Amino acid sequence: MGAGHVKTGGIRLKHSSGHGKPASFLVENVDLIPGKRVLDVAMGKGRNAIFLAKAGFDVEGVDISEEAVKDAVALAKKEGVSIKAVVANLEGNYRIEEESYDAIICFNYLQRSLFDQIKRGVRDGGVVIYETFIVDQVKFGRPRNPDYLLRYNELLDVFRDFRCLRYREGIIENRKASAAIVAQKINREKQTDKF
Repeated sequence: MGAGHVKTGGIRLKHSSGHGKPASFLVENVDLIPGKRVLDVAMGKGRNAIFLAKAGFDVEGVDISEEAVKDAVALAKKEGVSIKAVVANLEGNYRIEEESYDAIICFNYLQRSLFDQIKRGVRDGGVVIYETFIVDQVKFGRPRNPDYLLRYNELLDVFRDFRCLRYREGIIENRKASAAIVAQKINREKQTDKF
């Protein structure tokens, strides 16, 4: 495959030049998303939402920045896809609809009070794909405020009642420190004891 192309489930996608590339952790794990409905939390200018829309997902996004949401919708249209995007304050009255999404993604944003909403928003069998900075990020720059940095193994702890499909944590390419997880919501009542 040529540079700038991504393979996903047999679909070949070309990244738009000049517009942020989707997160590599998302690209590497897109095939783990069941179903079609995805919510992108703190979507920014939509790099991940547009990538998913081009892969055939029905994507909704939310961000506090009106300018970023307008840019995301315009870029999606330019790329020949559509996304549903809303401007909302995630720390305000915005609520994630319960058991509504096949996947909820969040990249480079940490608001611990959203974890429960994210977990409830995913349908049984659905996944959360989450990546953000850990405490070691202070060695490389922003963010530096501990309120916006995960503690070691914090994502594993938050999603301990989900099935961990993928996890990584540490210093990436000697330029950033992050943790990332793909966690699947399981219905414990439907599980059978196999032991």
